[in-house]
Amino acid sequence: MSATEGTPAGRLTRQEVAHVAMLARLHLDDEELDRFTGQLAVILDHAADVAALDLDGVPPTSHALSLANVLRADEPRPGLDRDEVLAGAPDVEDHRFRVPRILGEAP
Repeated sequence: MSATEGTPAGRLTRQEVAHVAMLARLHLDDEELDRFTGQLAVILDHAADVAALDLDGVPPTSHALSLANVLRADEPRPGLDRDEVLAGAPDVEDHRFRVPRILGEAP
């Protein structure tokens, strides 16, 4: 099925697509204008189909499926031993991690 089949005549014109492209500072050649006119018409027709749906009694949702929080409760736990962690560091200074400078003067 081509991009222009099933679209009502006069729904979207080539001139309208050219005008929007000009406003968006897009340069479209004739082939692109014809292709995008058909594609945009199909998109607008689909949007019209969705807008025409009877949604009375359908509650608004943010997701199609119900979601439940699967994260555990945020409870305090004992931290890691500082000496044990620093023992695995490549460089330590004043009982802290020492990292190389990335800005400013070289060491």
